[in-house]
Amino acid sequence: MKRRLVLASGLAAALPLPAPAQSLEKPKLTIAVGGKNLLYYLPLTVAEQLGYFKAEGLDVTIVDFAGGAKALQAVVGGSADVVSGAFEHTLNMQLKGQPMRAFVLQGLAPQIVLGINPKTLPNYKTPADLKGKKIGVSAPGSSTNIVANFVLAKAGLKPTDFSVIGVGAGNGAVAAMRAGQIDAISNLDPVITLLQRSGDLQIIADTRKPAEAEKVFGGPMPAGCLYAPVAFLDKYPATAQALANAIVRADKWIQQAGAGDIIKAVPESYLLGDRAVYVDAFLAARGALSPDGLIPEKGAETAYRALASIDPKMAAAKLDLKAVYTNEFAKKANAKYPKG
Repeated sequence: MKRRLVLASGLAAALPLPAPAQSLEKPKLTIAVGGKNLLYYLPLTVAEQLGYFKAEGLDVTIVDFAGGAKALQAVVGGSADVVSGAFEHTLNMQLKGQPMRAFVLQGLAPQIVLGINPKTLPNYKTPADLKGKKIGVSAPGSSTNIVANFVLAKAGLKPTDFSVIGVGAGNGAVAAMRAGQIDAISNLDPVITLLQRSGDLQIIADTRKPAEAEKVFGGPMPAGCLYAPVAFLDKYPATAQALANAIVRADKWIQQAGAGDIIKAVPESYLLGDRAVYVDAFLAARGALSPDGLIPEKGAETAYRALASIDPKMAAAKLDLKAVYTNEFAKKANAKYPKG
């Protein structure tokens, strides 16, 4: 028996091991993200924690920032290669003449919730009451800021009618709300569920459910994704494919996972000191996470309309909406991992 084992191990050693890293143009890279603990980016964390990036031959460093706008700045500045961020940034970057392209989806809907502080606004009636008030967002210019602007624009408020304050996407955001430093908040889970359960939040717009998000935005609004400069995707297609493979595997694993599986997969710090809250937040957000990494065909159009409604420059621009995303990598990833 021992002889057989020795022979078997010898044969295994002689066989070539799968070495995806050899075919990758850039196996070592950095992903910038704004608020890694958020359920918005759960597929990124799952791909990291379950070893899906490593399985594709990648050595990925994930650098966390206070918000998506800061993560984007890291890639523009050259300190990171890829952004795990909100889809609509690809449109903003095309407008600025710095083309970026989304290539695998993490979120079907923004999962962003806008709510008011019952302590500072006890007589709140409509979103118009936020005129002159302080609204906390993860970081100015991030998707939380964009959603707040969009919802309040429907109530007749311009971005200059209220103050935007960056509060991050973790305990700092919770503390700012509870201390009454902000009158409203545009943020994500688990922050939102934590504030809601403690009575420190009254929700006025909720995009955690794809159907509700479609009502708010008038169509499918793709959210968290991996996007990169078009030049990066052109230069490193095999690397981009490996990244897409890992995220698609994570997307599919999440759809089949139980709450207990998720708790085991994420770092303890993500739970914000309350596992039950995180479980509730996960169950509320799971429907808004992508099941397959594919970006909806009308998603770019919806995102453009949302941005154009609050930005005159965007409204006047003629963008190539097909250039801001590709499903080429996600389709191949689904073919490789049909079941995750």
